[in-house]
Amino acid sequence: MGFTKGLHELGDGCFAYLQPDGGWGWSNAGLIVGDGVSLLVDTLFDLRLTAEMLASMVPAVAGAPIATLVNTHANGDHCYGNQLVIGAEIIASESAAHEMSEVPPSMLAALTNAPGELGDLFRSFFGSFEFDGIEHTLPTRTFQDRLDLDVGGRLVELIEVGPAHTAGDVIAYVPDARTVYTGDILFIGGTPIVWAGPLTNWISACDLMLGMDIETVVPGHGPLTDKAGIIQVRDYLSFVQHEATARFEAGMDAWDAARDIALNGFGNWGESGRISVNVDTVYRSLDPAHESPNVIEQFRRMAALEAHH
Repeated sequence: MGFTKGLHELGDGCFAYLQPDGGWGWSNAGLIVGDGVSLLVDTLFDLRLTAEMLASMVPAVAGAPIATLVNTHANGDHCYGNQLVIGAEIIASESAAHEMSEVPPSMLAALTNAPGELGDLFRSFFGSFEFDGIEHTLPTRTFQDRLDLDVGGRLVELIEVGPAHTAGDVIAYVPDARTVYTGDILFIGGTPIVWAGPLTNWISACDLMLGMDIETVVPGHGPLTDKAGIIQVRDYLSFVQHEATARFEAGMDAWDAARDIALNGFGNWGESGRISVNVDTVYRSLDPAHESPNVIEQFRRMAALEAHH
């Protein structure tokens, strides 16, 4: 199946909503249809995109309205459309719900509307999205570790695997369809970004999925995949963990280390500049006293690497 925009039927009442090219903000979502009710996995980065997605799902949910919305994590491209899923119970991990309250859409609106160099920087990443007028709609139910849901007679297992990409990442496993919705535990064709870490937690999450009975894997960004896609992400994270640790132990600065690491086969993935955030996260996990740059500087570094790339 090609990487085309829109709703893709996976079989067994499962669907994926895909948004090429999978880069910054172009996230995927999922739909699991049970007997009389459905579950939505994630909303999109703004109201226009989310409304378009929900409209595409109308035929699929005609006899099974969306009663539950799961947000896999706190990044806005997976939750800023929540207000449009009227009447649904919204579920996230406790850590994700806490983190969601810290990054409201108004913050991204302010950054992308800022004058001068700052606004230019953030528009280069997020200029395609409309953050004004979003009512930040937070989870109504939270959990820790695991939560089993009954979706119209179907089991959906929510498994907290964070902190990894963010503080509270969750995957949604549908055993009867051998399908998993990974949120941003998988970026396919793009470079994973490790905001929270440690990388070892994320590697463990990949190992967990590799041990599951799954055929279809719906990533948070990029085309549909299978276990081969999980292995690629695991290999990238292991590579960065190893290379960054060696430079940390040699006393190299984190930003110098990021620029020094040759990405070998991983350099052709989109958003390769994310290596700077990932290396910084390794340093922070090795040295609790390591001070990471603020988020604006993190984006400056990524932009600098990609301009150079």
